[in-house]
Amino acid sequence: MSYETILTEIKGNVGLITLNRPKALNALNSRVMTELVAALQQFEADEAVGAMVITGSVKAFAAGADIKEMRDKTAVDMLKGSFVDAWDSIMQISKPIIAATSGWVLGGGCELALLCDMIVAGETTKFGQPEINLGIIPGAGGTQRLTRAVGKALAMEIILNDRKLSAKEALAFGLVNCVVSVEHYLDEALALAQSIAERAPVAVRLGKEAVNQAFETGLTQGAYVERRLFHLTFATEDRTEGMSAFIEKRPAQWRGK
Repeated sequence: MSYETILTEIKGNVGLITLNRPKALNALNSRVMTELVAALQQFEADEAVGAMVITGSVKAFAAGADIKEMRDKTAVDMLKGSFVDAWDSIMQISKPIIAATSGWVLGGGCELALLCDMIVAGETTKFGQPEINLGIIPGAGGTQRLTRAVGKALAMEIILNDRKLSAKEALAFGLVNCVVSVEHYLDEALALAQSIAERAPVAVRLGKEAVNQAFETGLTQGAYVERRLFHLTFATEDRTEGMSAFIEKRPAQWRGK
């Protein structure tokens, strides 16, 4: 499938998506989000793909939403439109998604990175939610996911006063998994994704679901969901293979069943 605003390829067992609007610093418009969702869904359906990476350019992962596209929109236009709905579609992807960031990660770009399951940040990465400068607030989960990631006080400063976070600060606050040189951040993200993709596929998906429940619900409900998913793993062939391989001291041969 061909796209206008993104590039896709498969590296090993990893689906790689590169945002490709260099003149606009990969600003996210409706076309980008539609194509991004389509590519993720295509990788989701491909049994050979176990994890995905979303990246941009060295200069910008994504420098926000496309303001030119939104400038003349009314509240009703935004309500009826499907731009923000794309984030909901990405939430339905069951395979792990890793953001590989460098340069500007702002506004909708920051929200997209936060929506991913893990973030590998190049050392030049700058995170921010500068919507306040436009007279609006984040609308694709930024106020919610950022607050859960870094805490109320810092989230307030980022959203209300355009505070930017460097890659090192993001690491200190637990927003990213690691900080890597600009030369190697994408390789690091691909290596992490490949390592995950080589593990038991059903268990990986259920593990992602369980962690997301911890992020989105209270302890009692989260623990209930975790136990249900834990029990479900005992219905898989991979569980039998994994335990047998451990006892027999050999590498497991995962089948995704």
